[in-house]
Amino acid sequence: MSPKPPQKTPTPTVPAHHDEDPSRRDFMLLTAAALAGVGAASLAWPFVNSMNPAADVLALSSIEVDLTPIAEGQTIKVKWRGVPVFIRHRTAADIEESKSIAMSELKDPQADADRVKAGHEQWLVMVGVCTHLGCIPLAGEGEFGGKDKGGWFCPCHGSQYDTAGRIRKGPAPRNLDVPQYAFLSDNRIKIG
Repeated sequence: MSPKPPQKTPTPTVPAHHDEDPSRRDFMLLTAAALAGVGAASLAWPFVNSMNPAADVLALSSIEVDLTPIAEGQTIKVKWRGVPVFIRHRTAADIEESKSIAMSELKDPQADADRVKAGHEQWLVMVGVCTHLGCIPLAGEGEFGGKDKGGWFCPCHGSQYDTAGRIRKGPAPRNLDVPQYAFLSDNRIKIG
C-alpha cells in the first residue's frame, strides 16, 4: 500500500462579527441605552405629571381681597390656601411704634419697611400661623401692642408678636411670614 499523502489542515474560518469595528459596537450600545432612557422617561412622565396640582387647587392659589370695609385699627382674617391670613389696617401710632423699635431688640431682625409695600404702609398682610408650632395667634393681645393696638399673642406656647408681626417674646424662632401679595389698586390686593 502506498503511503497517504499528508493532509492539509483546513484553516479555521473566523466569524464575521469578530472583524467588526469597536466604534460600531460602542454606537450600538449607546443607541440601545438612549432608547432605554427615552422609554423609562415616557413611562415615568404620567406619574410625575400626576403630582401637579389640580385645576381646583390652582384656582385657590390666589385670592383678591377688597380692603375698603376694613376700618383703621381693625384686623380681619381671610383664608388663603387653607391657612389664615391677617390683614391689618394700621393706625399712624402702629406704624410709628413699629418703626421706632431698634433692630437689636428683635429676635428675628426685620425692619417695618421690609414687611409692608412701599406707599401702602398702613396695610400689614401676614400669614396667621405661629412660626413655633403652627397655632393661630390672637390679634390685639399680649404685651407688644396690647388691646386693639395690633400685637398678636399665641395662646399655645406664649409667643408674642408686635404691631408689625415680628417675634418679641416666646419660643417662636422667626417673625410671622409675609405672603406674596400685590396691590391691584389702593383698596384691593391679590394674595398669591
